Amino acid sequence: MCSLANAFQWIQYSILSSVFVGFYGVDSARVDALSLVYMVAYVPLSLPATWLLDARGLRLCALLGAGLNALGAWGKCLSLRPSRYVVTLLAQSVCAVAQVFLLGLPSRVASVWFGPREVSTACAVAVLGNQLGTAIGFLLPPVLVPNTVDDIDLMQHNIGIMFYGTAIVSTILFLITGVVFEERPKYPPSQAQAVLRDQSPEGYSYKQSIINLFRNVPFVLLLISYGIMTGAFYSISTLLNQMIITHYPGEELNAGRIGLTLVVAGMVGSIICGLWLDYTKTYKQTTLMVYILSFIGMIVFTFTLNLGYLVVVFVTGGVLGFFMTGYLPLGFEFAVEITYPESEGTSSGLLNASAQIFGILFTLVQGKLTSAYSPLAGNLFLCAWIFVGIILTALIKSDLRRHNINLGIMNTDIKAVPVDSPTEHEGNNAMLRDQPESAI
Repeated sequence: MCSLANAFQWIQYSILSSVFVGFYGVDSARVDALSLVYMVAYVPLSLPATWLLDARGLRLCALLGAGLNALGAWGKCLSLRPSRYVVTLLAQSVCAVAQVFLLGLPSRVASVWFGPREVSTACAVAVLGNQLGTAIGFLLPPVLVPNTVDDIDLMQHNIGIMFYGTAIVSTILFLITGVVFEERPKYPPSQAQAVLRDQSPEGYSYKQSIINLFRNVPFVLLLISYGIMTGAFYSISTLLNQMIITHYPGEELNAGRIGLTLVVAGMVGSIICGLWLDYTKTYKQTTLMVYILSFIGMIVFTFTLNLGYLVVVFVTGGVLGFFMTGYLPLGFEFAVEITYPESEGTSSGLLNASAQIFGILFTLVQGKLTSAYSPLAGNLFLCAWIFVGIILTALIKSDLRRHNINLGIMNTDIKAVPVDSPTEHEGNNAMLRDQPESAI
């Protein structure tokens, strides 16, 4: 839910691009910057955040993410004047820092709290919160803040309703997080987690863990291909309003609905992909197939956008979202499999950093191509990169280390240990012996 509120704040400006251009008296590039700041903040802060996740655990990162998200939301309430663009940019920057602590949680929560038969589905559901926030961000802002260019006072009032409502919800979520969020279960939910708890944390090095990940060729290939796919999704989400308005002037509300369709379809895709992985464990095959179908969906979306029929854009956007957004939990879970026993938070943090870097580059280039030429040029640029991602995904060696551990195929090379709760190391063997076999 905290990730939901944070994702809502990410997209609420870009889906109302024309509204905020008129309200703050800035160009569209300044409004796009309010979305880009999320990506810019993540890149330098991702490694410190993943270190904190390893060193201090899930609960602290969740509280920091929820607290900063609420703080940024209240900061936006101070920007309800046409001359206060800088204030809203600073507040959005605080929300961007909050995102750094929230994005790395899904795969870690899934691994720490759920067994091998539920872990992929749990990760998909956790990622779902971020997607749902984006979906609500596409739907609700155009309804709350219509483009009343002739009445700035009314526009200010409507923006205030959106900002204050977001701040109240974010504060409530922060308080709930402080009350109910626990670090980890008493007993390990899987053999893979039990093995990690039995390893001594004394030899663990976060720096060495990072080095190990970058020496892992399959992970590096996944790192780049994940960045391409997710960066393309970020770019499309940021520029969707501009693409739709170019071909369908005055359709801001439908632009939001198309974005909603894209993300909701992706939420369904995420759950289906998570269930499929839990059932089949075909990580590489599923990831590659979804990548190929995303490429096909992007091609169809690109060449049907200017046909003049909004219903066609709704359909093609939904198909694109189903596969492109459905890919997100696949990347997280595949990374955990091929990098075990390295920390899930570290691998997912690097994946997200890659996504932000590609997202920044894609948004800037696609935005320039869209404004200078047409949405067709910008979308073809993304199509070319997604095709590159297909090739990289096909080259990934599928070494399912975590799955092998859960099957009892022990690996004597297990060394890495997340050190979020080192004081709980003693006694884990006893707890593991005492619990029923079915719990493992």
